[in-house]
Amino acid sequence: MGRAFSSNPLSLSLPDPAFESWLRDSGYLELLDTNSAALSTTSSTTATTTSATITHSLFHYLWTFFSLLTVNPFAKLTTDDFSARTPSWTHEFFGFAGSYSFPSSPDTLKLRVQENVKRYARNYATLFILFFACSLYQMPLALLGLISSLAIWDLFKFSSDKWKFDRYPVIRQILIRIAQCATVIILICLNVQMALFYALSVGYTVMILHAAFRKLASQKQPSRGR
Repeated sequence: MGRAFSSNPLSLSLPDPAFESWLRDSGYLELLDTNSAALSTTSSTTATTTSATITHSLFHYLWTFFSLLTVNPFAKLTTDDFSARTPSWTHEFFGFAGSYSFPSSPDTLKLRVQENVKRYARNYATLFILFFACSLYQMPLALLGLISSLAIWDLFKFSSDKWKFDRYPVIRQILIRIAQCATVIILICLNVQMALFYALSVGYTVMILHAAFRKLASQKQPSRGR
């Protein structure tokens, strides 16, 4: 990343993580994406004029795409990202046709995925909830199982408040274990775990593809005092 930029006259150097952190804090992290794409275009042009072939380009794209399997998209994700504001769905999340491009290298892909997951965490969480709701709609028994499980715990809470189970800790623990076993049996028998699995699979696929192909959008620089 830092090596993509020319050396300064004083021959000073900055470690890549520190440089990336400074760009993120200053709102210029998209420069790394743009600069990597420009370098990739230059190298591919040079390779074409010398001895590169279509097979070489195809191998490069396949290698970059399959590097998705080695990227941890949640490496930079924190709980604070879910408490921030939700980026707009039209301008920021989906963007326009020019907002997408194939990542120029595995390093660029990793940078895009981790940064976009951090920026659009609330959008991806909303999509997962939507996919889970669609899965429950397609599987009525799973929806019934989820409602039944919630009803069991509401009934337990109502009974605990009415008969003061807090005074009898042994009985309360026994009833909690019974409710837990009943919940597990209902969830498994009515395939609620399958609906959750489908939602997770589709949600993760959409998230990883969007984060990989979505260019790093510019962010407003934080206001600074004098």
